Amino acid sequence: MIALKDIHVAFTVGDGARMRALDGIDLVIEDGAFVTLIGTNGAGKSTLLNVLAGTVDPTRGHLLVDGVDVTRTRDFQRATWLSRVFPDPRLGTCDQLTIEENLALALAKGKRRGIGRPLTSCERTMLKDRLADLGLGLEARLSTPARLLSSGQRQSLTVLMATLSQPRLLLLDEHVANLDPRTQANILTVTDTTIRRQGLAAIMVTHDVRHALDFGDRLIALKAGRIVLDVSGEAKASLKMADIDAVYGNERIAAVA
Repeated sequence: MIALKDIHVAFTVGDGARMRALDGIDLVIEDGAFVTLIGTNGAGKSTLLNVLAGTVDPTRGHLLVDGVDVTRTRDFQRATWLSRVFPDPRLGTCDQLTIEENLALALAKGKRRGIGRPLTSCERTMLKDRLADLGLGLEARLSTPARLLSSGQRQSLTVLMATLSQPRLLLLDEHVANLDPRTQANILTVTDTTIRRQGLAAIMVTHDVRHALDFGDRLIALKAGRIVLDVSGEAKASLKMADIDAVYGNERIAAVA
């Protein structure tokens, strides 16, 4: 279980004033929960993910993992229990490395391993099986450099790489935002299948309300650094666009595909 307790974040802006990005966030993410996170620009979505990832320190409050306070641990120290996928597919893979080499690096994440240790036959078989699950034929292209893949193929590979270490928490930071609608649908299906198959806890930030409604077991809406909506189960399943509009009024949060 991962818990945010009374998290506040404030930044100093150009004129010396303090801008409040998160304002008393209390949030518990249970093991296996798939959460979608929405909000207007400046609502605090990215800041919340950055607090979880360790790239932003809260001004006040605590982050707990299974009751252990990890608030001041650095981002690289969280690699053993957290993975993140960014909007740009190029950020999750190395251009010059092959598919197999990228996967080998991801498999070694957070572990003490010798540099350049080859994959075992069991590891290679497992990785080919996981690639086959993507349905893109990448299992037959292990020696292909990542730079030769399409954006959709590369982001699918990134999602797979992010989940190989069985993270306690997977952060999906608008990970389909830079893809065309058809590719978005494919990546979201891959993401949903992977999360559920592995029983991962995940937070998916999205500007597309339809994606937030269609995926995940729980929906959280942020506004001005505060949680203004938190629904799960049947309540989430029955949510409509009108319910989201009622929360944000005239503020536009997404162009729904």
